[in-house]
Amino acid sequence: MSNEHEYTPPKVWTWDSESGGKFANINRPIAGATHDKTLDIGKHAFQLYSLATPNGQKATIMFEELLELGLTDADYDAYLINIGEGDQFGSDFVDINPNSKIPALMDHSTTPPTRIFESGSILQYLAEKFDVLIPKDFKAKTECRNWLFWQMGSAPYLGGGFGHFYSYAPTKMQYPIDRFTMETKRQLDVLNRHLSENEYMAGSEYSIADIAIWPWYGSLMLGKLYDAAEFLDVASYTHVMRWAEQIAKRPAVKRGQRVNRTWGPEEEQLRERHNASDF
Repeated sequence: MSNEHEYTPPKVWTWDSESGGKFANINRPIAGATHDKTLDIGKHAFQLYSLATPNGQKATIMFEELLELGLTDADYDAYLINIGEGDQFGSDFVDINPNSKIPALMDHSTTPPTRIFESGSILQYLAEKFDVLIPKDFKAKTECRNWLFWQMGSAPYLGGGFGHFYSYAPTKMQYPIDRFTMETKRQLDVLNRHLSENEYMAGSEYSIADIAIWPWYGSLMLGKLYDAAEFLDVASYTHVMRWAEQIAKRPAVKRGQRVNRTWGPEEEQLRERHNASDF
């Protein structure tokens, strides 16, 4: 590879220009609110502030799965947070999630209301609150959490690594694309080997581990992420494909993908969700 444009890091990095690429206008090296903004509060105990990215879909799929189980106390309002416009840096949102990332959730059934941020924490909180979608058997419960935390550690390589350099970076650079493609394919092989012997991530039982992993890796398998299915040869991971297609058929998954979605075919969008009739 040519060294013609090799970068020499300074002794101390300073932020003096945008990084370029998609979302460059909102990337910054500091935390905290940039403006005052009051978030709406609906009629339900659960107030979700999100966007239908893979991380956002975890929360909405979880809520729809709870409702599919007949747990009416899990009804929720879902308000749109437009990350491209910087809504995640509004004062009320930062009070819920100081890390300024979606999804963010408030549970108003507690006194005072409970804030929950980070998608994995939201999944675990709701599963424990309603005592569902985590296996009761201790070994299976541990396996569920193994894979839940696997997703939390692995998906940044898929999204912030592969996805960024393959789809969002201002120029195509072979080294980072090769580096993160190799890691993404390694992860798919990890999943493929596991799912060759298990119906779901925690074994025979659908759980929050599947809900966490599917919006990233299931969407990738089904050609809905980064337009990279052919490039990654996803069809060769036959067991992951079986799992991805199986979960995609679930009614709650179909609904959850639509919530806080403002792009794509109109029938796949639902800007806000406040009642089951919104679908």
